[in-house]
Amino acid sequence: MIVNQTHVTYFIIKGISEAPELQVPIFLLVLIIYIITLCGNMTIFILVCLDHHLHTPMYFFLANLSIVNMSSSTVTLHRILVNFITQDNTVGILALMMQCYLFGSLSGIELFILTAMGFDRYVAICKPLNYQLVMNFRTCSALASFCWLLGFLQVIPYPILIANISCYLSNEINHFCCDIAPVIEIACSDVSVLNTLTFIQGIILFTITPFCLTLISYLFIIIAILKIRSNSGRRKAFYTCSSHLTVIVLLYLTLILQYPIPSNGLGPTKFFSLFSVAIVPMLNPFLYSLKNKDMKSAFRKRVPSLKNRLGP
Repeated sequence: MIVNQTHVTYFIIKGISEAPELQVPIFLLVLIIYIITLCGNMTIFILVCLDHHLHTPMYFFLANLSIVNMSSSTVTLHRILVNFITQDNTVGILALMMQCYLFGSLSGIELFILTAMGFDRYVAICKPLNYQLVMNFRTCSALASFCWLLGFLQVIPYPILIANISCYLSNEINHFCCDIAPVIEIACSDVSVLNTLTFIQGIILFTITPFCLTLISYLFIIIAILKIRSNSGRRKAFYTCSSHLTVIVLLYLTLILQYPIPSNGLGPTKFFSLFSVAIVPMLNPFLYSLKNKDMKSAFRKRVPSLKNRLGP
Protein backbone atom coordinates (compact mmCIF):
# COMPACT_ATOMS: atom_id res chain seq x y z
CA MET A 1 0.00 0.00 0.00
CA ILE A 2 1.16 3.50 -0.85
CA VAL A 3 -0.02 6.36 1.35
CA ASN A 4 0.18 10.02 0.35
CA GLN A 5 2.20 9.06 -2.71
CA THR A 6 2.48 11.96 -5.15
CA HIS A 7 3.40 9.82 -8.13
CA VAL A 8 1.83 6.40 -8.70
CA THR A 9 3.01 4.25 -11.60
CA TYR A 10 0.91 1.17 -10.91
CA PHE A 11 -2.19 0.08 -9.02
CA ILE A 12 -3.21 -3.12 -7.25
CA ILE A 13 -6.59 -4.61 -8.19
CA LYS A 14 -7.90 -6.31 -5.04
CA GLY A 15 -10.35 -8.48 -7.01
CA ILE A 16 -13.62 -10.04 -5.93
CA SER A 17 -12.22 -11.52 -2.73
CA GLU A 18 -8.77 -11.72 -1.13
CA ALA A 19 -9.49 -15.01 0.68
CA PRO A 20 -6.97 -17.61 -0.64
CA GLU A 21 -9.44 -20.50 -0.42
CA LEU A 22 -11.87 -18.67 -2.76
CA GLN A 23 -9.42 -17.91 -5.57
CA VAL A 24 -9.83 -21.21 -7.46
CA PRO A 25 -13.67 -21.32 -7.17
CA ILE A 26 -13.88 -17.65 -8.25
CA PHE A 27 -11.59 -18.29 -11.22
CA LEU A 28 -13.58 -21.33 -12.37
CA LEU A 29 -16.91 -19.54 -11.92
CA VAL A 30 -15.74 -16.46 -13.82
CA LEU A 31 -14.22 -18.63 -16.57
CA ILE A 32 -17.48 -20.54 -17.03
CA ILE A 33 -19.50 -17.30 -17.10
CA TYR A 34 -17.09 -15.77 -19.61
CA ILE A 35 -17.19 -18.81 -21.95
CA ILE A 36 -21.00 -18.99 -21.82
CA THR A 37 -21.24 -15.25 -22.48
CA LEU A 38 -18.92 -15.42 -25.49
CA CYS A 39 -20.52 -18.55 -26.97
CA GLY A 40 -24.10 -17.38 -26.43
CA ASN A 41 -23.65 -13.87 -27.76
CA MET A 42 -21.47 -15.04 -30.66
CA THR A 43 -24.17 -17.55 -31.62
CA ILE A 44 -26.80 -14.80 -31.72
CA PHE A 45 -24.53 -12.52 -33.75
CA ILE A 46 -23.72 -15.26 -36.29
CA LEU A 47 -27.37 -16.31 -36.64
CA VAL A 48 -28.49 -12.73 -37.23
CA CYS A 49 -25.80 -12.29 -39.89
CA LEU A 50 -26.49 -15.59 -41.69
CA ASP A 51 -30.29 -15.95 -41.56
CA HIS A 52 -32.16 -13.46 -43.76
CA HIS A 53 -35.32 -14.01 -41.70
CA LEU A 54 -33.52 -12.27 -38.85
CA HIS A 55 -32.62 -9.21 -40.91
CA THR A 56 -35.11 -7.04 -39.07
CA PRO A 57 -34.65 -3.99 -36.82
CA MET A 58 -35.15 -5.96 -33.61
CA TYR A 59 -32.44 -8.50 -34.45
CA PHE A 60 -30.18 -5.80 -35.87
CA PHE A 61 -30.11 -4.11 -32.46
CA LEU A 62 -29.82 -7.51 -30.77
CA ALA A 63 -26.67 -8.22 -32.81
CA ASN A 64 -25.25 -4.88 -31.68
CA LEU A 65 -26.11 -5.74 -28.09
CA SER A 66 -24.32 -9.08 -28.47
CA ILE A 67 -21.15 -7.29 -29.61
CA VAL A 68 -21.35 -4.97 -26.60
CA ASN A 69 -21.88 -7.89 -24.21
CA MET A 70 -18.88 -9.80 -25.56
CA SER A 71 -16.70 -6.68 -25.45
CA SER A 72 -17.73 -5.57 -21.97
CA SER A 73 -17.24 -9.08 -20.54
CA THR A 74 -13.79 -9.24 -22.09
CA VAL A 75 -12.82 -5.82 -20.72
CA THR A 76 -13.98 -6.58 -17.18
CA LEU A 77 -13.70 -10.33 -16.59
CA HIS A 78 -10.33 -10.81 -18.26
CA ARG A 79 -8.66 -8.95 -15.37
CA ILE A 80 -9.89 -11.61 -12.90
CA LEU A 81 -8.71 -14.45 -15.13
CA VAL A 82 -5.33 -12.87 -15.92
CA ASN A 83 -4.68 -12.05 -12.27
CA PHE A 84 -5.23 -15.68 -11.26
CA ILE A 85 -3.12 -17.15 -14.08
CA THR A 86 -0.19 -14.75 -13.73
CA GLN A 87 -0.55 -14.22 -9.97
CA ASP A 88 0.00 -10.54 -10.71
CA ASN A 89 -2.81 -8.18 -9.77
CA THR A 90 -1.00 -4.95 -10.64
CA VAL A 91 -1.97 -2.64 -13.49
CA GLY A 92 -0.10 0.34 -14.93
CA ILE A 93 -1.54 3.84 -15.09
CA LEU A 94 -2.01 3.67 -18.89
CA ALA A 95 -3.77 0.31 -18.69
CA LEU A 96 -5.94 1.70 -15.88
CA MET A 97 -7.01 4.68 -17.98
CA MET A 98 -7.69 2.50 -21.01
CA GLN A 99 -9.82 0.03 -19.07
CA CYS A 100 -11.75 2.83 -17.33
CA TYR A 101 -12.42 4.35 -20.74
CA LEU A 102 -13.56 1.09 -22.35
CA PHE A 103 -15.63 0.04 -19.33
CA GLY A 104 -17.42 3.39 -19.20
CA SER A 105 -17.95 3.51 -22.97
CA LEU A 106 -19.36 0.00 -23.29
CA SER A 107 -21.62 0.47 -20.26
CA GLY A 108 -23.12 3.59 -21.85
CA ILE A 109 -23.42 1.95 -25.28
CA GLU A 110 -25.31 -0.99 -23.77
CA LEU A 111 -27.88 1.30 -22.15
CA PHE A 112 -28.24 3.37 -25.34
CA ILE A 113 -28.81 0.27 -27.49
CA LEU A 114 -31.39 -1.05 -25.03
CA THR A 115 -33.10 2.35 -25.31
CA ALA A 116 -33.10 2.05 -29.12
CA MET A 117 -34.59 -1.44 -28.78
CA GLY A 118 -37.32 0.03 -26.58
CA PHE A 119 -38.10 2.60 -29.27
CA ASP A 120 -38.22 -0.21 -31.85
CA ARG A 121 -40.75 -2.10 -29.71
CA TYR A 122 -42.78 1.11 -29.29
CA VAL A 123 -43.04 1.59 -33.06
CA ALA A 124 -43.82 -2.10 -33.63
CA ILE A 125 -46.70 -2.16 -31.12
CA CYS A 126 -48.01 1.41 -31.18
CA LYS A 127 -47.43 2.22 -34.88
CA PRO A 128 -47.57 -1.18 -36.61
CA LEU A 129 -48.74 0.19 -39.97
CA ASN A 130 -45.81 2.60 -40.14
CA TYR A 131 -43.23 0.18 -38.73
CA GLN A 132 -41.47 -0.66 -42.00
CA LEU A 133 -41.43 2.99 -43.00
CA VAL A 134 -40.12 4.34 -39.68
CA MET A 135 -37.70 1.54 -38.74
CA ASN A 136 -35.98 1.25 -42.11
CA PHE A 137 -32.33 0.33 -42.57
CA ARG A 138 -31.22 3.96 -42.60
CA THR A 139 -32.99 4.73 -39.32
CA CYS A 140 -31.64 1.62 -37.60
CA SER A 141 -28.10 2.29 -38.82
CA ALA A 142 -28.30 5.91 -37.67
CA LEU A 143 -29.58 4.91 -34.21
CA ALA A 144 -26.91 2.23 -33.76
CA SER A 145 -24.13 4.54 -34.97
CA PHE A 146 -25.35 7.27 -32.60
CA CYS A 147 -25.28 4.82 -29.68
CA TRP A 148 -21.70 3.72 -30.42
CA LEU A 149 -20.35 7.19 -31.17
CA LEU A 150 -21.97 8.82 -28.15
CA GLY A 151 -20.72 6.05 -25.88
CA PHE A 152 -17.12 6.37 -27.04
CA LEU A 153 -17.00 10.16 -27.32
CA GLN A 154 -18.59 11.08 -24.00
CA VAL A 155 -16.05 9.13 -21.92
CA ILE A 156 -12.96 10.73 -23.49
CA PRO A 157 -12.50 13.27 -20.63
CA TYR A 158 -12.24 10.52 -17.98
CA PRO A 159 -8.74 9.16 -18.78
CA ILE A 160 -7.48 12.73 -19.23
CA LEU A 161 -8.75 13.73 -15.78
CA ILE A 162 -7.38 10.52 -14.21
CA ALA A 163 -3.96 11.29 -15.68
CA ASN A 164 -4.06 14.67 -13.92
CA ILE A 165 -4.63 13.15 -10.46
CA SER A 166 -1.34 13.79 -8.65
CA CYS A 167 -1.92 12.24 -5.21
CA TYR A 168 -3.48 8.98 -4.01
CA LEU A 169 -4.23 7.77 -0.50
CA SER A 170 -3.45 4.25 -1.67
CA ASN A 171 -2.62 2.40 -4.85
CA GLU A 172 -5.08 -0.42 -3.99
CA ILE A 173 -8.32 -0.40 -5.99
CA ASN A 174 -11.10 -2.20 -4.12
CA HIS A 175 -12.72 -3.64 -7.22
CA PHE A 176 -12.31 -6.54 -9.65
CA CYS A 177 -11.77 -4.22 -12.64
CA CYS A 178 -10.73 -0.64 -13.37
CA ASP A 179 -13.71 1.65 -12.85
CA ILE A 180 -13.99 5.39 -12.28
CA ALA A 181 -15.68 5.26 -8.86
CA PRO A 182 -13.01 3.25 -6.94
CA VAL A 183 -10.27 5.41 -8.50
CA ILE A 184 -11.98 8.56 -7.21
CA GLU A 185 -12.25 6.96 -3.75
CA ILE A 186 -8.47 6.62 -3.35
CA ALA A 187 -7.57 10.02 -4.86
CA CYS A 188 -6.47 12.68 -2.38
CA SER A 189 -6.01 15.55 -4.85
CA ASP A 190 -8.85 17.72 -6.11
CA VAL A 191 -11.28 15.53 -8.07
CA SER A 192 -14.25 17.92 -8.01
CA VAL A 193 -14.25 18.17 -11.81
CA LEU A 194 -14.16 14.39 -12.11
CA ASN A 195 -16.98 14.05 -9.56
CA THR A 196 -19.10 16.60 -11.44
CA LEU A 197 -18.43 14.87 -14.76
CA THR A 198 -19.28 11.49 -13.25
CA PHE A 199 -22.59 12.86 -11.97
CA ILE A 200 -23.55 14.59 -15.22
CA GLN A 201 -22.44 11.90 -17.64
CA GLY A 202 -22.43 8.71 -15.59
CA ILE A 203 -25.70 9.26 -13.77
CA ILE A 204 -27.74 11.76 -15.80
CA LEU A 205 -26.63 11.03 -19.39
CA PHE A 206 -25.71 7.34 -19.19
CA THR A 207 -28.31 6.14 -16.68
CA ILE A 208 -31.26 8.44 -15.99
CA THR A 209 -31.75 9.64 -19.59
CA PRO A 210 -31.84 6.13 -21.18
CA PHE A 211 -34.03 4.92 -18.33
CA CYS A 212 -36.54 7.76 -18.80
CA LEU A 213 -36.65 7.29 -22.58
CA THR A 214 -37.17 3.54 -22.17
CA LEU A 215 -39.82 4.15 -19.50
CA ILE A 216 -41.70 6.54 -21.81
CA SER A 217 -41.60 3.94 -24.61
CA TYR A 218 -43.05 1.28 -22.32
CA LEU A 219 -45.74 3.57 -20.97
CA PHE A 220 -47.03 4.01 -24.52
CA ILE A 221 -46.61 0.27 -25.12
CA ILE A 222 -48.64 -0.62 -22.03
CA ILE A 223 -51.38 1.83 -23.03
CA ALA A 224 -51.47 0.32 -26.53
CA ILE A 225 -51.60 -3.25 -25.17
CA LEU A 226 -54.46 -2.40 -22.81
CA LYS A 227 -56.47 -1.11 -25.79
CA ILE A 228 -56.22 -4.50 -27.54
CA ARG A 229 -59.53 -6.28 -27.05
CA SER A 230 -58.54 -9.91 -27.51
CA ASN A 231 -56.52 -11.73 -24.85
CA SER A 232 -54.47 -13.49 -27.51
CA GLY A 233 -53.60 -10.13 -29.07
CA ARG A 234 -52.48 -8.77 -25.71
CA ARG A 235 -50.35 -11.84 -25.02
CA LYS A 236 -48.74 -11.63 -28.45
CA ALA A 237 -47.97 -7.92 -28.04
CA PHE A 238 -46.50 -8.44 -24.58
CA TYR A 239 -44.55 -11.47 -25.79
CA THR A 240 -42.69 -9.38 -28.38
CA CYS A 241 -41.16 -7.14 -25.70
CA SER A 242 -41.00 -9.47 -22.67
CA SER A 243 -37.33 -10.43 -23.20
CA HIS A 244 -36.23 -6.84 -23.64
CA LEU A 245 -38.26 -5.77 -20.60
CA THR A 246 -36.67 -8.51 -18.49
CA VAL A 247 -33.15 -7.36 -19.42
CA ILE A 248 -34.08 -3.74 -18.71
CA VAL A 249 -35.43 -4.58 -15.25
CA LEU A 250 -32.41 -6.71 -14.32
CA LEU A 251 -29.85 -4.19 -15.54
CA TYR A 252 -31.37 -1.04 -14.08
CA LEU A 253 -32.20 -2.77 -10.80
CA THR A 254 -28.55 -3.73 -10.32
CA LEU A 255 -27.44 -0.20 -11.30
CA ILE A 256 -29.81 1.32 -8.73
CA LEU A 257 -28.62 -1.06 -5.99
CA GLN A 258 -24.96 -0.83 -6.94
CA TYR A 259 -23.84 2.71 -6.17
CA PRO A 260 -25.66 4.02 -3.08
CA ILE A 261 -24.43 1.10 -0.94
CA PRO A 262 -20.93 1.28 0.59
CA SER A 263 -18.64 -1.59 -0.31
CA ASN A 264 -16.47 -3.52 2.15
CA GLY A 265 -14.71 -6.57 0.75
CA LEU A 266 -17.24 -8.58 -1.21
CA GLY A 267 -19.91 -6.10 -0.23
CA PRO A 268 -23.22 -5.36 -1.94
CA THR A 269 -21.73 -2.81 -4.35
CA LYS A 270 -19.11 -5.21 -5.68
CA PHE A 271 -21.65 -8.04 -5.87
CA PHE A 272 -24.19 -5.99 -7.85
CA SER A 273 -21.42 -4.66 -10.08
CA LEU A 274 -20.33 -8.23 -10.84
CA PHE A 275 -23.95 -9.15 -11.55
CA SER A 276 -24.39 -6.29 -14.04
CA VAL A 277 -21.11 -6.86 -15.93
CA ALA A 278 -21.08 -10.68 -15.85
CA ILE A 279 -24.46 -12.28 -15.17
CA VAL A 280 -26.68 -9.99 -17.27
CA PRO A 281 -24.55 -10.35 -20.46
CA MET A 282 -24.54 -14.12 -19.90
CA LEU A 283 -28.33 -14.24 -19.51
CA ASN A 284 -29.09 -12.07 -22.57
CA PRO A 285 -28.69 -14.85 -25.17
CA PHE A 286 -30.96 -17.15 -23.17
CA LEU A 287 -33.60 -14.49 -22.60
CA TYR A 288 -33.66 -13.52 -26.28
CA SER A 289 -33.38 -17.01 -27.77
CA LEU A 290 -35.19 -19.50 -25.54
CA LYS A 291 -38.45 -17.52 -25.80
CA ASN A 292 -38.00 -16.55 -29.44
CA LYS A 293 -39.41 -18.79 -32.18
CA ASP A 294 -37.47 -17.08 -34.99
CA MET A 295 -34.17 -17.45 -33.19
CA LYS A 296 -34.78 -21.11 -32.32
CA SER A 297 -35.84 -21.82 -35.90
CA ALA A 298 -32.71 -20.13 -37.28
CA PHE A 299 -30.54 -22.13 -34.88
CA ARG A 300 -32.13 -25.46 -35.89
CA LYS A 301 -31.65 -24.63 -39.58
CA ARG A 302 -28.01 -23.60 -39.18
CA VAL A 303 -26.81 -26.43 -36.93
CA PRO A 304 -27.06 -29.14 -39.64
CA SER A 305 -25.29 -26.87 -42.15
CA LEU A 306 -22.52 -26.21 -39.66
CA LYS A 307 -22.13 -29.93 -39.05
CA ASN A 308 -21.86 -30.56 -42.79
CA ARG A 309 -19.18 -27.91 -43.14
CA LEU A 310 -17.19 -29.27 -40.23
CA GLY A 311 -17.49 -32.80 -41.51
CA PRO A 312 -17.86 -36.01 -39.47
